[in-house]
Amino acid sequence: MSGLKNTVIAAAGITLAFAGVAQAGKIYTGGARGAYNGTFCGPLSKELSKAKFNFKCTLSLGSNENIQRVSQNPGDIGFAQFDVFTLHAAKQHPAQPFHVVRSDIARECVFMVTKNKNLVTFGDVAARAGELNFILPPKGSGSASTFDYLRQIDPDGLGQANNVTYAQSTDIALKKAVTGDQNSVALFVQFPDPNNDRFKLIAKEKGLFIPVIDRNILRQQIDGQKIYFAQETEVSNGKFWKKGAKVTTSCTPMVIFTGNPRLMANGDNQLDHKDMINTINDISADKLLPKQGFFKRAWSKTRALSADATEKMMDAAEKAREKAAPMMEKAKEKAMEMKEKAAPMMETAKEKAIELGGKAMEKARDMKDAAQEKMQQ
Repeated sequence: MSGLKNTVIAAAGITLAFAGVAQAGKIYTGGARGAYNGTFCGPLSKELSKAKFNFKCTLSLGSNENIQRVSQNPGDIGFAQFDVFTLHAAKQHPAQPFHVVRSDIARECVFMVTKNKNLVTFGDVAARAGELNFILPPKGSGSASTFDYLRQIDPDGLGQANNVTYAQSTDIALKKAVTGDQNSVALFVQFPDPNNDRFKLIAKEKGLFIPVIDRNILRQQIDGQKIYFAQETEVSNGKFWKKGAKVTTSCTPMVIFTGNPRLMANGDNQLDHKDMINTINDISADKLLPKQGFFKRAWSKTRALSADATEKMMDAAEKAREKAAPMMEKAKEKAMEMKEKAAPMMETAKEKAIELGGKAMEKARDMKDAAQEKMQQ
């Protein structure tokens, strides 16, 4: 009897194992050299394989494409910035095609750089948004989407930005901002790492970081989850006795997401999908983080800002915005006044041009008529 019992148990184990293997899919990451692909996907795929789920890391263009791919294939998994995910998820409401599995593993930070020493806080940038030149990474990138999201939640500030261009790459955008004119500002989203070439470029060109800290930014939530957190991180390495430069800015969680289980076909597929979600939830965060390398070093020097320090920075941003508002209003009034003064001159010039054009056309007709008469003679 015991032999039969063991056989039944073994058979049940084989059945469960095959049920797990039955669910195979893709984990959409980003570029080959990006952190999603090179740092986080490997450990996740490895842990899933231990539970008999066969998910392969798949290159993509980043958060936006990952969201699109998972919307088309709800059984797959994707990585994304939480702010970009939020922006896209809002467009999908009330369909709610996604399910956030984890958002507690790591955070990507929003960095803003310039060479303008007068742009000290995010409030300075927001107040002058209409006159600044914003140079962004390629359209459709996570960084460009973050900028769109920040504009959306700040219509009277950053939402006034109208001089926005998209560079061919993040590196080009940063280069233009830190070596260009005083009105140039670049924004990019990345895991902080002083050894990264982008941070080295900014340090070499003496670019200035603008803290992306604002009361409105830090209060953003979706389903009770904060989208941005104030964190202090190193952006350049120290030399000899001098410590590395630090900047405090907003950081958004990296999310691991998949399709909403209700979108899966009923039966084994839906059960397997829910089991996969539970499996990822049960994985210790330590097992999904690198044991060594840039990420471990960078985050060992990154800390969450205290409530008092955060409040001071938010106050500074608000005061900068309030201080700049009257000056910007005067500048707008001056521009409008100059436009009104120029209007009569422009109208006169337009009338003169019409008059001269008419005379020119009349003269041309006379010349044509004279030529035709001559030919008839």
